[in-house]
Amino acid sequence: MRNAFAEPLRIRIFSSYLLSLLIPGYSFLFVVTGPHSLSATVLWILPMWSTVLIDMWSPSSRKQPGKNLHPLPYDGILYLLGALQFIAILALLDFSTRLNFTSPVEWATSLANLFAIKVIVGTSSSFSGIVVAHELIHRADRFNRTLGRLLLALEGYEHFATEHIRGHHKNFGTPADPATARAGESYAEFWKRTVPAQFKNAWKLENQRLGIQDWIRLDSRFCSHRVAQGVLFESIMLIGIGLVFGIEGLLVFAVQAFAAVRKLEAVNYIEHWGLCRAAERPGKPLSWDTDSWFTLNAMVGLSRHSDHHRHVAKPYHQLCFSVESPKLPYGYFATVFLAVSLNRRFQKLVQQELARLGLTPGQRIPADPPLSGRIPALPGLSSMPPD
Repeated sequence: MRNAFAEPLRIRIFSSYLLSLLIPGYSFLFVVTGPHSLSATVLWILPMWSTVLIDMWSPSSRKQPGKNLHPLPYDGILYLLGALQFIAILALLDFSTRLNFTSPVEWATSLANLFAIKVIVGTSSSFSGIVVAHELIHRADRFNRTLGRLLLALEGYEHFATEHIRGHHKNFGTPADPATARAGESYAEFWKRTVPAQFKNAWKLENQRLGIQDWIRLDSRFCSHRVAQGVLFESIMLIGIGLVFGIEGLLVFAVQAFAAVRKLEAVNYIEHWGLCRAAERPGKPLSWDTDSWFTLNAMVGLSRHSDHHRHVAKPYHQLCFSVESPKLPYGYFATVFLAVSLNRRFQKLVQQELARLGLTPGQRIPADPPLSGRIPALPGLSSMPPD
């Protein structure tokens, strides 16, 4: 009898994650049918903004993952999203060739389309690009890690693969981590600090791995320097875009990449704001979570962030809901909107949640006692395996 219910349950779990295809698919339709008129761009943008309201009213999902779920279909969703991202960027560059800046009316229409690219394509790139890349760079095999790095390069953020794995996961919740938002820090302050600091830290980590002391001098070891590889690849990619698609191609590419990175760092901001650990081993409430069903499935499990940090090698469909972690006021869509646009309101709400748990922003939280097998070894936490 138990097996009779197992298969429908697995189908429901898998099918719910297909929601992650909605926004990338919508973005792709916007690109391949554009450019659009002024009035049409407004109609295209409104459904994207409605995701904030949908997320605020989303039902709760605290169910734990099913056992013995075969990874292939869940990996298939990641690969489908990744493929869609590569195709969408090519379609976006073709889109740029149809923008027209020859008259005031055409200027206004083109600017409206660029704004829509920021809202629609930028949001999609943060999902099918960066969120998928985040999942892949945690995998142990070279193929998935390389695919993750390529997806990050499409947003000009390949160095995130190094900094996130070897920097953030080691130092989160401490002053050494540039991706942990400090108590009282606004998103604007966090953005100005974290972007250059993460790149600088990623470069430093690679220098340390290769034993490079002076980065100014030419050194054959730079051929194996992953951050330098990423910068070189991104530079060649931008030169190629400029030569083939001109300034318009570079413009649309930059708009979607900037918007995607802004959303990534907004997510970083809300995931660790004001949480500080007092010991080497992380305690349970060192990441903010949400029980939003919409966020969980649209962002392929990213919202179960506490379990991700405690089990870094666990795939997204196996992440568990944490009862002990502090909870965001809404899902990621609505909370990111609060953090970016209504930051004082965001800080008030999260401080209230910490008070409910008997904590204060910036309070040093003690570690859990060691638990055997809690945090599986992940290649790359101290030094990534050679590519």
